[in-house]
Amino acid sequence: MQLTDFFGLLGGLALFLYGMQMMSDGLEDAAGNRMKQILEKLTATPLLGVAVGAGITAVIQSSSATTVMVVGFVNSGMMTLQQAVWIIMGANIGTTITGQLIALDVGMIAPLFAFLGVAMIVLLKLPKAHYIGKILAGLGILFIGMDMMGAAMVPFQESKSFISLMTKFSNPVLGILAGALFTAIIQSSSASVGILQTLATNGLIPFSSAVFVLFGQNIGTCITAVLAAIGTNRSAKRTTLIHLMFNIIGTCVFTILCLTLPMADFIGGFTPDNPAAQIANMHTIFNIVTTAILLPFGTFLAALATKILPDSRRNENEEPSLLSLTENYTVGRTSLGHSAIHTDLLHQRVEHMLKLAQNNIEQSFQMVLDTDLSPMKQVSETEDMIDALNIEISQFISRILVDNNIREDIASIEEYFLITGNAERLGDHASNISEYVPVMRNKSITFSETAHEEIQKMKDITNKVLNKILNRDTKDMTNWLSEIAAMEQQMDSMTETYRDNHLNRMCQGECSEEACILFSELLTDFERIGDHALNIAQSYAKISIMQ
Repeated sequence: MQLTDFFGLLGGLALFLYGMQMMSDGLEDAAGNRMKQILEKLTATPLLGVAVGAGITAVIQSSSATTVMVVGFVNSGMMTLQQAVWIIMGANIGTTITGQLIALDVGMIAPLFAFLGVAMIVLLKLPKAHYIGKILAGLGILFIGMDMMGAAMVPFQESKSFISLMTKFSNPVLGILAGALFTAIIQSSSASVGILQTLATNGLIPFSSAVFVLFGQNIGTCITAVLAAIGTNRSAKRTTLIHLMFNIIGTCVFTILCLTLPMADFIGGFTPDNPAAQIANMHTIFNIVTTAILLPFGTFLAALATKILPDSRRNENEEPSLLSLTENYTVGRTSLGHSAIHTDLLHQRVEHMLKLAQNNIEQSFQMVLDTDLSPMKQVSETEDMIDALNIEISQFISRILVDNNIREDIASIEEYFLITGNAERLGDHASNISEYVPVMRNKSITFSETAHEEIQKMKDITNKVLNKILNRDTKDMTNWLSEIAAMEQQMDSMTETYRDNHLNRMCQGECSEEACILFSELLTDFERIGDHALNIAQSYAKISIMQ
């Protein structure tokens, strides 16, 4: 083997993995943040979940990418562990399509796929055409890389030492370990199975030995999900454990069958003159049979994973930051489903910020009504949390916008940024209102009974409009937005009326000068709260249209 052959092997592997990444990016661009809604609808039953997992993996040619996506979804709370079980099982079936395509010698027309894909990306302006073009170009590049690896391995046919090494894999333990190790290194079972098919086609490894390497490759592919789960929550780690258990159980079952029964000879007999097809068929049967065996025990697998990895004793009220939630499974454009994960995390955090602002506004109004300073510390601490969330969300948005080129996702993220700014201003107005209380206490300022009633009404409608925003009807956003706009208009009218009433009280000497100033400032805060609430509602309405 010459140095150029070695370079050819590395170059082929690089093209294979890059083609796989292109296909993953194409699907991610096509689905974007709608991936969550798609999966929610299509994972209602175990069989549907398996079908979805198989379908996604068949498109992107990578069970690892699908599993990493599922780990991210479970970690962010978008998917339950039970739903993850079915998709993982389907992913193991879907990944076998690569081997079948290699066996069918699709590589012959791989350049055509690459040409059509690139032509769609370069010549067509429709975004959807670009997404499909990415998938086609990725498929073509993937198989061009496979052909390059095959050509680079031809010299191995004359290497006695290499052939001698391959014969040692007839030992099941050595074969499984070799397959698992090699797949763990390159982090792609599709690539490692393709290389195994090339070795078998060139007569470098007999099918009877290749089956054990194949079983090990199914275990080795779990390493990508294991790495993705580092630093995630318990549920995400359980997802990875289920993936690992699935492949270990399947490997144990099929190794015993191959050692005790002439299973390899039986499956090899289907295509005696096509070693690549023999490996592809064994790979497909391995995953379909293992899924069929374990499908009825999906709930048990989830329970077993929970028992092995029980809930930690960490304070449940501690919420990790957005950046820490995503840093372990790629904030950049390299993992399938990242748009949906980022958008959902952003949504959760913004909602949390809004709830804090609502609580502070309600508490501040009540402080004014009761002239009570005792909640002051809590209001101040909550305001600090709102400010910290504003910084955290802004930093998170700046990171994900840099690596996102999906128009709908960018527009949605920008609206969340606007909501964050308005929520922060709500917190500021709550803080303003609470700060009137020390002044009232120090200067013994009191409001008239009529002013008290008006402040109570301000508190009630403010709470009502913010509750309406947090409990919005996503099925009828047009009517919902109209109701919010009507309430904001009512707040404007109340402000105008209360200001007139306030002037009348001043003229009649019912209020002191200090009370008049404070009430006027309170009205200003009240009116601005309505404006910001309407801005937030309008942004949510725009987001609903994009999804």
